[in-house]
Order: sequence, then C-alpha cells, then structure tokens
Amino acid sequence: MVSSTVYGIEELLDRVYTLLTSFGYEVWMSHKGTVPVFSNRTAFGNCLQAVKDCDLFLGIITPNYGSGQDPKDSSSLSITHQEILKAIELNKPRWLLAHDNVVFARSLLNNLGYKGRAGRADLRLKKNQIFTDLRISDLYEDATIDHESPETVPLDERKGNWVQKYHSNNDGSIFIGSQFFRYQEVEEFIKENFQNGEPLQKNGGAS
Repeated sequence: MVSSTVYGIEELLDRVYTLLTSFGYEVWMSHKGTVPVFSNRTAFGNCLQAVKDCDLFLGIITPNYGSGQDPKDSSSLSITHQEILKAIELNKPRWLLAHDNVVFARSLLNNLGYKGRAGRADLRLKKNQIFTDLRISDLYEDATIDHESPETVPLDERKGNWVQKYHSNNDGSIFIGSQFFRYQEVEEFIKENFQNGEPLQKNGGAS
C-alpha cells in the first residue's frame, strides 16, 4: 500500500505506481483508485483496513498535511497521518520518504527553540500552500522516533525509524526502485518480520 497526500506530488505517485507494478506488485493507492473499497465502511475505515491488510507499506510525507481532519476537532489527524501511525502500530514492513522541506522546517523550528511537539504547541501557522500544517513535523517525528522509549534507546539502536529524505521526483524514484526491485530480498525481509511480529494477512495486496 502507498500512503500519501496527493496534491503537488501527482507525478511522483504516477512514477511510484508504474515502478511498483512493473516489478510485479499489486499496488493499493488512493491516487490511482486501487484501494479496496467496501460500501459498509467509511472512507477512513476503508483506508485503515487497507493498512491492516497490506503486506508492505510505503508512506510519503510531504509539506501538505492532507485531508480527513474533523473541522470540529482541531486535534484530529489527517488520514495519511492515521495510516502511517497504523502501519507503525502494526509493525508493518515499511519504507518512508519525507520531502526535504519537511526535514528543513522541523530542523529550523528546533534550532529556533521550538523543539518537539510540546515546543511547537503554542505556534500558529497562517494558511499557506507551502507548508500547510505544523503537524507534518509531528508526523515526521512519529516515523523517526522510538516513542516507547525515546530517551533511553540510542539513535543508532532504534529500529524501523529509517525515513529517506527526497528533494526531487528522481530522488524518490531511486529510493523506491532500489528498495523494491530486489523482490526476493523483500520476501526475505517479510519472513524475518513475520518471525518477530504479528502474522501477515494472507489476502493482503503486495503494494
């Protein structure tokens, strides 16, 4: 499954879909309309069920936070944020890309003294199309920091926290091509993960 916002990265998503399908994967991606949809579920329910059912998870963090928040609840999360959190919770075999602007913005805020989610709590961002929501930094940290023991586990011992920075569509394509081309190695990765985590769903889409 590929989880991301769509606005501004349509070309990258098209490339990702083409690459992965050419490697033989069945790709679940909302941009392409290939996420399994059931009429008895909400849109969120279908998306989160797809995360549960997929075999492999690719998340793309962009400067656009995306849709799905409850307008009556300012603390509600976008659907992409919820999908990535669900993939982390389920310990899905996962690969994550983050746009360079996301990494830069978080680093800048840290250096200005607004470190971490608590440090950014009182900041308010004016509406804009470049960096749409400060919770994008929360999402990046959700993907890179071991929240179960962030203070006690040294950075070099944390697992599952690799997030590849990309600047251009070519950067993203190279990472995805490199990681997913060697299908046999990915299968071996799944077996190792299966031994250490929850059983993978047999009916999931390899995406």
